Amino acid sequence: MFKLIGVCLTLTACGYIGLTWARIYEKRPQQLTALEGALQLLETEIIYTATPLQEAMKHVSQRCDPDISELFRNMAAELEKTEGATAGEAWERAADDFYSGTALNQRDLHILKRFGASLGVSDREDQAKHLEMTRSQLRLASTQAETLSRKNSTIFKYMGFLSGLFLVLVLY
Repeated sequence: MFKLIGVCLTLTACGYIGLTWARIYEKRPQQLTALEGALQLLETEIIYTATPLQEAMKHVSQRCDPDISELFRNMAAELEKTEGATAGEAWERAADDFYSGTALNQRDLHILKRFGASLGVSDREDQAKHLEMTRSQLRLASTQAETLSRKNSTIFKYMGFLSGLFLVLVLY
Protein backbone atom coordinates (compact mmCIF):
# COMPACT_ATOMS: atom_id res chain seq x y z
CA MET A 1 0.00 0.00 0.00
CA PHE A 2 2.78 2.44 0.95
CA LYS A 3 4.71 1.55 -2.19
CA LEU A 4 1.70 2.53 -4.31
CA ILE A 5 1.40 5.85 -2.49
CA GLY A 6 5.16 6.44 -2.97
CA VAL A 7 4.87 5.64 -6.69
CA CYS A 8 1.96 8.05 -7.10
CA LEU A 9 3.71 10.83 -5.16
CA THR A 10 6.95 10.38 -7.13
CA LEU A 11 5.17 10.46 -10.49
CA THR A 12 3.07 13.45 -9.44
CA ALA A 13 6.04 15.44 -8.09
CA CYS A 14 8.25 14.83 -11.13
CA GLY A 15 5.37 15.51 -13.50
CA TYR A 16 4.60 18.75 -11.68
CA ILE A 17 8.24 19.89 -11.95
CA GLY A 18 8.19 19.20 -15.69
CA LEU A 19 4.92 21.09 -16.13
CA THR A 20 6.28 24.04 -14.14
CA TRP A 21 9.36 24.31 -16.37
CA ALA A 22 7.15 24.02 -19.44
CA ARG A 23 4.96 26.88 -18.17
CA ILE A 24 8.02 29.11 -17.84
CA TYR A 25 8.91 28.47 -21.48
CA GLU A 26 5.30 29.12 -22.51
CA LYS A 27 5.03 32.32 -20.48
CA ARG A 28 8.07 34.12 -21.91
CA PRO A 29 6.60 34.79 -25.41
CA GLN A 30 3.39 36.03 -23.78
CA GLN A 31 5.29 38.45 -21.57
CA LEU A 32 7.40 39.72 -24.47
CA THR A 33 4.26 40.36 -26.52
CA ALA A 34 2.67 42.12 -23.55
CA LEU A 35 5.77 44.29 -23.14
CA GLU A 36 5.60 45.22 -26.81
CA GLY A 37 1.97 46.26 -26.39
CA ALA A 38 2.76 48.25 -23.25
CA LEU A 39 5.51 50.13 -25.06
CA GLN A 40 2.96 50.96 -27.76
CA LEU A 41 0.77 52.44 -25.03
CA LEU A 42 3.77 54.35 -23.68
CA GLU A 43 4.48 55.73 -27.14
CA THR A 44 0.91 56.98 -27.37
CA GLU A 45 1.22 58.65 -23.97
CA ILE A 46 4.57 60.30 -24.73
CA ILE A 47 4.26 61.17 -28.40
CA TYR A 48 0.61 61.90 -29.04
CA THR A 49 -0.70 63.16 -25.71
CA ALA A 50 2.60 64.64 -24.41
CA THR A 51 1.98 63.21 -20.95
CA PRO A 52 4.83 63.70 -18.45
CA LEU A 53 6.87 60.52 -18.01
CA GLN A 54 5.84 59.69 -14.45
CA GLU A 55 2.17 60.11 -15.26
CA ALA A 56 2.56 58.19 -18.53
CA MET A 57 4.07 55.26 -16.60
CA LYS A 58 1.11 55.24 -14.21
CA HIS A 59 -1.37 55.27 -17.11
CA VAL A 60 0.44 52.43 -18.89
CA SER A 61 0.60 50.34 -15.71
CA GLN A 62 -3.17 50.65 -15.34
CA ARG A 63 -3.91 49.70 -18.95
CA CYS A 64 -1.35 47.01 -19.76
CA ASP A 65 -1.23 43.28 -19.06
CA PRO A 66 -1.16 42.55 -15.30
CA ASP A 67 1.94 40.36 -15.71
CA ILE A 68 4.04 43.34 -16.73
CA SER A 69 2.25 46.29 -15.15
CA GLU A 70 4.69 46.03 -12.23
CA LEU A 71 7.51 47.35 -14.44
CA PHE A 72 5.65 50.56 -15.18
CA ARG A 73 4.39 50.92 -11.59
CA ASN A 74 7.97 50.51 -10.36
CA MET A 75 9.17 53.10 -12.85
CA ALA A 76 6.56 55.61 -11.74
CA ALA A 77 7.50 54.97 -8.09
CA GLU A 78 11.22 55.31 -8.87
CA LEU A 79 10.61 58.64 -10.61
CA GLU A 80 8.57 59.81 -7.65
CA LYS A 81 11.00 58.84 -4.91
CA THR A 82 14.40 59.57 -6.44
CA GLU A 83 15.22 63.19 -6.87
CA GLY A 84 18.12 63.99 -9.16
CA ALA A 85 18.15 60.56 -10.81
CA THR A 86 17.71 60.37 -14.55
CA ALA A 87 14.80 58.55 -16.15
CA GLY A 88 17.27 55.98 -17.46
CA GLU A 89 18.56 55.21 -13.97
CA ALA A 90 15.02 54.91 -12.63
CA TRP A 91 14.08 52.61 -15.54
CA GLU A 92 17.11 50.40 -14.90
CA ARG A 93 16.21 50.00 -11.22
CA ALA A 94 12.58 49.32 -12.10
CA ALA A 95 13.61 46.75 -14.72
CA ASP A 96 15.92 44.98 -12.25
CA ASP A 97 13.14 44.79 -9.65
CA PHE A 98 10.65 43.56 -12.25
CA TYR A 99 12.94 40.97 -13.87
CA SER A 100 13.17 38.53 -10.98
CA GLY A 101 9.45 37.73 -11.05
CA THR A 102 9.21 37.05 -14.77
CA ALA A 103 10.01 34.36 -17.32
CA LEU A 104 12.24 36.78 -19.23
CA ASN A 105 15.91 36.00 -19.80
CA GLN A 106 19.03 38.18 -19.58
CA ARG A 107 18.81 39.12 -23.27
CA ASP A 108 15.29 40.46 -22.76
CA LEU A 109 16.44 42.44 -19.73
CA HIS A 110 19.29 43.87 -21.81
CA ILE A 111 16.79 45.06 -24.45
CA LEU A 112 14.76 46.79 -21.75
CA LYS A 113 17.79 48.41 -20.15
CA ARG A 114 19.10 49.63 -23.50
CA PHE A 115 15.73 51.31 -24.08
CA GLY A 116 15.91 52.90 -20.64
CA ALA A 117 19.24 54.53 -21.45
CA SER A 118 17.51 56.63 -24.12
CA LEU A 119 14.40 57.36 -22.07
CA GLY A 120 13.76 61.02 -21.41
CA VAL A 121 16.99 62.35 -22.97
CA SER A 122 15.68 63.44 -26.37
CA ASP A 123 12.69 64.97 -28.10
CA ARG A 124 9.43 63.13 -28.81
CA GLU A 125 10.35 62.11 -32.36
CA ASP A 126 13.60 60.53 -31.19
CA GLN A 127 11.74 58.81 -28.37
CA ALA A 128 9.35 57.37 -30.96
CA LYS A 129 12.31 55.93 -32.88
CA HIS A 130 13.73 54.34 -29.74
CA LEU A 131 10.33 52.93 -28.80
CA GLU A 132 9.86 51.46 -32.28
CA MET A 133 13.34 49.93 -32.24
CA THR A 134 12.73 48.39 -28.82
CA ARG A 135 9.34 47.04 -29.89
CA SER A 136 10.88 45.45 -32.98
CA GLN A 137 13.60 43.84 -30.83
CA LEU A 138 10.94 42.52 -28.45
CA ARG A 139 8.91 41.25 -31.42
CA LEU A 140 11.94 39.34 -32.72
CA ALA A 141 12.69 37.95 -29.25
CA SER A 142 9.05 36.92 -28.92
CA THR A 143 9.15 35.05 -32.22
CA GLN A 144 12.31 33.24 -31.17
CA ALA A 145 10.84 32.51 -27.74
CA GLU A 146 7.69 31.10 -29.34
CA THR A 147 9.77 28.66 -31.39
CA LEU A 148 11.78 27.68 -28.34
CA SER A 149 8.61 27.34 -26.31
CA ARG A 150 6.98 24.94 -28.75
CA LYS A 151 10.05 22.75 -28.72
CA ASN A 152 11.10 22.89 -25.07
CA SER A 153 7.74 22.94 -23.31
CA THR A 154 6.81 19.58 -24.84
CA ILE A 155 10.21 18.16 -23.91
CA PHE A 156 9.90 19.32 -20.30
CA LYS A 157 6.38 17.96 -19.97
CA TYR A 158 7.48 14.51 -21.13
CA MET A 159 10.78 14.59 -19.25
CA GLY A 160 9.02 15.36 -15.98
CA PHE A 161 6.79 12.33 -16.16
CA LEU A 162 9.47 10.09 -17.69
CA SER A 163 11.98 10.98 -14.99
CA GLY A 164 9.33 10.17 -12.40
CA LEU A 165 8.76 6.81 -14.07
CA PHE A 166 12.51 6.21 -14.18
CA LEU A 167 12.80 6.99 -10.46
CA VAL A 168 9.95 4.63 -9.70
CA LEU A 169 11.60 1.85 -11.66
CA VAL A 170 14.99 2.43 -10.01
CA LEU A 171 13.65 2.74 -6.47
CA TYR A 172 11.04 0.00 -6.51
